[in-house]
Amino acid sequence: MGRRSGILEFAVLGLLRESPMHGYELRKRLNTSLGVFRAFSYGTLYPCLKTLVASGWLTEEPGNTSEDALAAPLAGRRAKIVYRLTAEGKEHFEELLSQTGPDAYDDEHFAARFAFFGQTSRDVRMRVLEGRRSRLEERLEKMRASLTRTRERLDDYTLELQRHGMESVEREVRWLNELIESERAGRDLKGSASGGTAQQDTTNGTTGGLPRPGMPSRPDTPGDTAT
Repeated sequence: MGRRSGILEFAVLGLLRESPMHGYELRKRLNTSLGVFRAFSYGTLYPCLKTLVASGWLTEEPGNTSEDALAAPLAGRRAKIVYRLTAEGKEHFEELLSQTGPDAYDDEHFAARFAFFGQTSRDVRMRVLEGRRSRLEERLEKMRASLTRTRERLDDYTLELQRHGMESVEREVRWLNELIESERAGRDLKGSASGGTAQQDTTNGTTGGLPRPGMPSRPDTPGDTAT
């Protein structure tokens, strides 16, 4: 399984854990709530859904709204298929939520993981946040070293671009420090990545830490982007 397809499967399972949806609604949620998936098309989403159905993690059901019921007779349109998470799918998603390996710290995977922090236990949130911070601190050190070596050979615009990249990483490190401090202090953040209320922590009964206003779904950091 490719890294990006793995992230997509994770996000689809997470969204369907909230409620059943049809494919159009799923794609809309992926694009609006989880901006990291803007590049995904129906041609990518539907094979993913079929794979999840074949794995036993989703079921396909006919739509039950009046609009869906009228869809088939009109111009040969088919009724929308609603995708629902199975018990096995829920168990698989919870297993994915508990993973804290290096992939969880990459730009795209971290954005997807963070979007579901409200469903993630506090200890796992801490490991993911600390891993992400360490990854960015390493990146920042390399960027500073590279800038020191090449400063004299760069024109003003290239130099300014390098500085902008460093400032972006520094901002995210400061943001992560604040999140980690809040987690350690047992404080919770209000709101959610999709604009709703904070969700209940599924492991220890606490409310999940969620994005602060102004934090993009995908951190504005150059490099280390999953492909």
